[in-house]
Amino acid sequence: MLYIGVDLGTSAVKLLLMDGKGNIQKIVSKEYPIYFPHPGWSEQSPEDWFDGTMEGIKELLADCDKSEVAGISFGGQMHGLVILDKEDKVIRPAILWNDGRTYEECDYLNQVIGKEKLSEYTANISFTGFTAPKILWVKNKEPENFAKIQKIMLPKDYIAYRLSGVHCTDVSDASGMLIFDVKNRCWSKQMLAICEIKEEQLAKVYESYETVGTVLPQIAKELGISETVKVVAGAGDNAAAAVGTGTVGEGMCNISLGTSGTIFISSERFGVDKNNALHAFAHADGHYHLMGCMLSAASCNKWWMDEILGTSDYAKEQEAIEKLGENRVYFLPYLMGERSPHNDPNARGTFIGMTMDTTRADMTQAVLEGVAFALRDSFEVAKSLGIQIERTKICGGGAKSPLWKKIIANVMNVKVDVIESEEGPALGGAMLAAVACGEYESVEAAALALVKVVDTVEPTEELVRKYEERYQKFREIYPACKRLFETILVKEVARDGD
Repeated sequence: MLYIGVDLGTSAVKLLLMDGKGNIQKIVSKEYPIYFPHPGWSEQSPEDWFDGTMEGIKELLADCDKSEVAGISFGGQMHGLVILDKEDKVIRPAILWNDGRTYEECDYLNQVIGKEKLSEYTANISFTGFTAPKILWVKNKEPENFAKIQKIMLPKDYIAYRLSGVHCTDVSDASGMLIFDVKNRCWSKQMLAICEIKEEQLAKVYESYETVGTVLPQIAKELGISETVKVVAGAGDNAAAAVGTGTVGEGMCNISLGTSGTIFISSERFGVDKNNALHAFAHADGHYHLMGCMLSAASCNKWWMDEILGTSDYAKEQEAIEKLGENRVYFLPYLMGERSPHNDPNARGTFIGMTMDTTRADMTQAVLEGVAFALRDSFEVAKSLGIQIERTKICGGGAKSPLWKKIIANVMNVKVDVIESEEGPALGGAMLAAVACGEYESVEAAALALVKVVDTVEPTEELVRKYEERYQKFREIYPACKRLFETILVKEVARDGD
C-alpha cells in the first residue's frame, strides 16, 4: 500500500509518497506566500495551504496506482491560529508561530494569571508564538472577529478538515496551544475560561496515529483516490520530524534545522523543567517530550544568503570557511525574536566583533555558529535536569550542509547521526498513516523498521575545546543587549504608530 505524508511548512507544503516498506516513491513541494503586515507580524492564507496541498497530491500521484493509496497524514507548522465562522469559512488570515504581536497578551498570561498557574494547567508558560495569546489578541484587538469564531484550528488540522470534513487535532500539536492539559492529554478547563472560549469551539483531540475519518467523496473524486482512504491525525512538525528520524521512546534526541530550530528529547514519562525554559509536550508516539525551540535557524542562513549576499549558492559560500572555532565574529540569530530559552519577542538579530579584517566568510560562519550556539542554550537546560545526551539525529534543510553538522557536533559535543532519509515531518506523517492503516503495530515499531543511520559526525577534542570557549563568550552577548532590544522595540512601535 501507499501512504502520503503532508508537511505543511512555513514557506511551502512538501508532500511525500511512501510504500509500506518505507521506500520513498516521490516528493513534491509547492510554495506559497507569507505576509508581514507589520514588523514582527507573520500571516498566511489557509486557502493557499489547501490549494498547494491539493495541487501537490495530484502531482505526487500522477504516475502511481492510485488504488494503492491507503492513508494520508500530516506534520505541520505549530501554534498558528486559524479561526472559522459558523459556515466553516476562514475569518481572517492565519497568525503564524513566528508572529510576535502578542507580547501584551503574553505579559498578561505570565504576569497576571501567573507562570505557576499556566504551568499547572498546561505544563508550559506563555510565549508569543503560542495559540492562546493569539486568541486573546483577536479578542482584544479584533472583537468583531472574535465574536464570529465557531471553530479554532491549527494549520495542519485545517487541511485535515478540508480533506475529511472532521474538525480534529492531535495531542502533540494541541500541546503548543497553551490551552491543552499536556499531562492528562485533554483540553484545560481553566485555560478555556481564561481565553473566554468554549470547548465546543475546539477540535476533537486524537493521538497522532489515530484515524479521524476518510476523504470526502468530492476530494476522492478530484484526486482520483478511493473514498476509503484514511485521514490520520498526524503531528506538529517537530513531533512528526521526530517520528521520521526515529526519535521515539525513552531518551532519544533530534535536532531540526528548518525555518525554526529545535532540540527534541523524547521520554516515556511526563516531566517539566522548573523554569519552563523548555516546552513539555505530548509526543506523537503516545508518550511525551521536552523541546527547546528557536524561532530562526536555517531561515537565518537563507536571509543572509538571499537578502544580504544575494546568492543562491549556499555551498560555495561555505567552501571559504576554513578555521572552525576561531571566528571572532558572533551572531545572535534572533531575527523574529526568540523563544527558548529566553522567551523574548523583543530580541533581534545582531552581529558583533567585526573588525577591518573581517571577511565575508567570517560573517557566514558566524551565522552558522550563532544558530548552533543558540541551540546549545536549550541543550544546557536539558543537561541541568540531569538528562545526558551523547548523540542526536538531525534533520531539516540545514542538515544537508556537512559543515553545519560538523559545527553542531562540536558546539554540542555530541555525536550527530545522519539518517538515510532526512525528510523530517513529511516522512513522519507517512509513517503515522502507515501505523493507522495497520502496516505497523506502533510508532516505535515503524521507526525501528524504517529509520536507518548511514553516517555519524563525531566531535573532536580540539574543536570541542575551542567552541566551548567561544560559546561561553556567546552566552554573554544576549544579556548585555537585552535592555537595548527593549528600547529599539519601543521606538519601532512609536514610529509605526505615527
